[in-house]
Amino acid sequence: MFSPLYRQIKELMMRALGAGEWAPGTSIPSESELAIRFGVSQGTVRKAIDEMAAENLLVRRQGKGTFVASHNDPRSFYRFLRLTPDDGSARQTRSEPLSCRMVAATDTVARVLQLQVGDPVILVERLLRFDGEPVVYDEIFLSAEQFQGLTLDLLKESERSLYSVFESEFGMRMIRAEERLRAVGAEGRACELLAVPEGSPLLLVERVTYTYGDKPVEWRRGCYATGNYHYFNELS
Repeated sequence: MFSPLYRQIKELMMRALGAGEWAPGTSIPSESELAIRFGVSQGTVRKAIDEMAAENLLVRRQGKGTFVASHNDPRSFYRFLRLTPDDGSARQTRSEPLSCRMVAATDTVARVLQLQVGDPVILVERLLRFDGEPVVYDEIFLSAEQFQGLTLDLLKESERSLYSVFESEFGMRMIRAEERLRAVGAEGRACELLAVPEGSPLLLVERVTYTYGDKPVEWRRGCYATGNYHYFNELS
C-alpha cells in the first residue's frame, strides 16, 4: 500500500520514540538535522512533525524547539479523563490507590493485553475523588513483566498521575486509548467505594491503552458515578 513520504518519516520517528532514543520531555533534533538523517526535505520532516504534534506525540514550544510529549505535563491529565461536572466548575481531583496485587490473567485480560491465560498480571484498584467526593472506581490490569516493581507504596508515595508514574518509573508512555461505554447497575465493591445504593446507575468505561508500536499495555474498567457529572468528548 502506498504511503506518502512524510508518513514514512513519521513511522521512522515513531520507531525512534519506541526505542527510547528520545525520552519523554526531551527535545528532538532540529528539522534540518532530521532532514539530513532521513535524506528528505525539511518540508517533509515538518509535515511529519506537524501530524505527530496534532496527535499529542510531540509538543512544539515557540523559540525552544520540539519536545517529546510527557505525562508530567499537567495539561496531559485531562487528555484521558473526560468526566466533567454538570455545573462546569473546576474541581480538585485526587487519585487514591487502594490495592496493588498480582493475579492470573483471565481469558479477557489475556486477549486484550496479548498475553496467555494464566500469565501474571498486576491489578491496581484506584479511587478518583473530585473535591473529596468519590466519583470513579478503577480496576487496572497491567502486564507483570512490563511493570516489575510496581507496588502500592510506590503509587501512594507519588503525587503524580498514574500515567506519569508509569512513564517515569517504567518507561511506559501511553499514546492512545480505545474506550467502550455502557450503563450498568452498581454492585459489590463499586457500591461500597462510590457510596451508592446497589443497582444505582453507573457508567462503565472499559479502556485499552496503547504505547508505541500499537502495543496494548493497560486494560482498565472504570465505574463512574455520574449523578453530578457527565462524560464529555469533543468530536471533530
